[in-house]
Amino acid sequence: MKPFTRKASVLWLGSGERGKGSVSTPSAVLKQAPYRSGNHQKQGGTNPPELIAAAQASSFSLTLATELGAAGYPPRQIDTTAMVTMESIAAEWTMTQIHLEVIATVPKVTQYDFIDAALRAKANCPVARSLKANISMRAHLKDGARPKASARLEHGRTSKNHSPLKRIKRDAG
Repeated sequence: MKPFTRKASVLWLGSGERGKGSVSTPSAVLKQAPYRSGNHQKQGGTNPPELIAAAQASSFSLTLATELGAAGYPPRQIDTTAMVTMESIAAEWTMTQIHLEVIATVPKVTQYDFIDAALRAKANCPVARSLKANISMRAHLKDGARPKASARLEHGRTSKNHSPLKRIKRDAG
């Protein structure tokens, strides 16, 4: 595959804590969208942690759909929510955790094949591979409106390379 690039542009005015900015993308999905620092939620607009959460959730969902399709189980629907945790470490804000909540409807897939695809997607997701934060996940396989399988998966990292899974806990739904 041929390499490609994507870009976004930001205009920032003022200091880090009291300033404000706007972010735009060539696709115009974000067109001078207002943003502030991540801890000013009540002032409107988005913020970098929220944008990282959106990038992680969308990238993971695409990767999971690809993994399931390659295994012969095209998904009907994948709903992913990413929650980014920011902590002040040594007076610097640091993204320390991303937690994924995944609910998928996938006809004819077994619990084992779904969990296997979710683990591969978490490990192979391009956004996750570029982040230093620990990423955990809770994945549910739906049969109609009722979850029939779930797994809580945690993945720790000790360096830029992925370390093995720390813990897998499987629950029957």
